Amino acid sequence: MCGICGVLHIDPQARADAGLVEAMTQSLAHRGPDDAGVYADGPVALGNRRLKVIDLSPMGHQPMANDDGSLWIVYNG
Repeated sequence: MCGICGVLHIDPQARADAGLVEAMTQSLAHRGPDDAGVYADGPVALGNRRLKVIDLSPMGHQPMANDDGSLWIVYNG
């Protein structure tokens, strides 16, 4: 079971705290001990803990972006 967390500020001028989301991912370590990632940009920060069950490749590292880095997601399944 993986873990997903994040912060979204309503104010587009606000800056999401990547350190806070990092702490959130650490508190979810029991949900995904194999990998962790954080992405922060402006008012958004995303975090993920990963349990490598089927896909053991580094291509499964999250948060992940599209080819040009304009879209970012965290997901499970």
